[in-house]
Parts: sequence; C-alpha cells; structure tokens
Amino acid sequence: MPSGPSMHELDAGQVHYEWNHAIPPRLRIEPGDTVVFQTRDAADGYYSRASTHADVVNRGPFRGHPLTGPVEVRGAEPGDVLVVDVLDMKPAADFGWTAIRPGRGLLPESEFSKPFLQIWDLSDGTHARMDRRVAVPIEAFPGVMGTALDEPGSHSTMPPRKNGGNMDIKQLTRDSTLYLPVWMPGALFSVGDGHGAQGDGEVSGTAIECPIERAQLTFELSELELGSPIARVDGAWVAFGFDEDLDLAAEQCMATMLDLMERELDVDRNHALALASVVVDLAVTQIVNGAKGVHAVLRDDAIR
Repeated sequence: MPSGPSMHELDAGQVHYEWNHAIPPRLRIEPGDTVVFQTRDAADGYYSRASTHADVVNRGPFRGHPLTGPVEVRGAEPGDVLVVDVLDMKPAADFGWTAIRPGRGLLPESEFSKPFLQIWDLSDGTHARMDRRVAVPIEAFPGVMGTALDEPGSHSTMPPRKNGGNMDIKQLTRDSTLYLPVWMPGALFSVGDGHGAQGDGEVSGTAIECPIERAQLTFELSELELGSPIARVDGAWVAFGFDEDLDLAAEQCMATMLDLMERELDVDRNHALALASVVVDLAVTQIVNGAKGVHAVLRDDAIR
C-alpha cells in the first residue's frame, strides 16, 4: 500500500546565491509532500537591532539572495507546472529592516542622497512597529520563490524571470497558491528573501526584510500549460509580467491574464480583452529589481 504525503524540514544552514541548475538538490520529495523551510533575510544576517544608517553603505555590493534549496520534486518535467500551496509563514527574528540606499529605489538620488535604515520591532508577532506612533500588520511572505532555469550557468537572483524568482509579490502570504513553470527535471525549487510586510511597488528598494522560520509549502504537479507564473489569492486569479520596460511588463502580464480568461471563462480572445478592460485590475508589483513587475487581478466575484 503506498504511503501518504510526507512532511520535511529544510534549514537555512546551507544556502545558494544564484540560479544555476547544476546546484545539486538538498532534498528530494514526492508530489503532495510538504516542506517547512527556514530562510535567511536578503542581507544574509548582516543587520542587527543595533545597526545604523552607515551600515547600509558599509554592507558592500549585493552578492545574491541567500536561497534555501533546491528541492527536487520527483516526476516533474519541463512543460509541467509546479503548484505551491503556501500554508504558513512566520518571521524568525524579533526585528526587521528597511533600507534606503542612494541611487536605488524609485525616487531620485538628489532627494535621497544619504543612506537610511529603519529597524522595525516585530516582537509581538502581529504588528511591525516603526515607533510608538506607527505600526503595520505583519503579513509575511517570501520575496523569492522559483524553479531552476533551463539556461546553463550562473544567473543573478535579482530580476524576476520566467521561473518566478525575485517577484516580491506581497499577496503570496498564507493560504495562497503559486503556479510556476517547470524548466528542468525535478523543478529544483528554492525560496528566500523573507518579508514581514510590503507595499505594491516596494518603492524604497526594500520591504520589511526579515528571515523566515516557518515557510510551510506543499508541492503538487499540474499539466496546465503555462509560460510564466500565475497565482490564486483570496478568491482571485493573479497574472504576472516582468520586464525592464514597465509597459512591456504590463503587456506580458495582460497576455497571461487573457490566456487565463480564455481557459477559465470559455471566451475568445476579443471577448476576453473587452471583459478585462471592465473587470481586471492592474497594479505595479515592484519597480526595483531590474525587471519591473506588474500584476493583473481578476476576482471571482467580479463576474456573475
């Protein structure tokens, strides 16, 4: 008699800093299994509660997000889709950080010419406190979730890509589902770049950055035809587009959404576009990762 799905744990004691399908998997699982990941923050533990504005520049150049993985999903083949159900997400530290680094982010360096570091208090587990006056709800999610690329060699973790990666999608919190194209046998999934909260845009260049101690994810395989990531979030389909040009990112995003609408609503492409103009909401996911992100949202209750 076959055994049921298994639960696994993967700590952050060993990480990698690139997309490279030659990196051997740390864990092999079956479809249906669940993995509880620990992840490091984007700065690889560099900041502390005592860190200062000067530490933002002293940190040095970015070497890549520290990622936990890869995880091989047995039976996954190129052309499949890896379905990632996000079951739980919990910060691992009692503080997080948001940095302003001159020359990075949306606004001009002439206005923000000095480094700035905000340390957030996450100790109550529900809110991130900037000071006595300002607090925001903790809505933890991993900024990076992705499968291995089919192109050989080392690839930066900074820009989001067809494999997912550094998408910084704040909606991928607990009870969401991410659909990732599989480009290599085994999928070779990795995760990292924990966030305690983030606004669409991530306009300073960072969110509330923090390690994650419990990223609980369940993995399934689907034969759904998909060339770029999509998600199910809170009763809605969400499609994504990534490009250095924001217009092209939006175009890619809407092309994926129209594909979804044709399949889910059984309409032709012209009807899908006309309907999308009425019920689909476009938003900027992030503008700070080289390839900018745009997402389109189609809520189930938008159509009767």
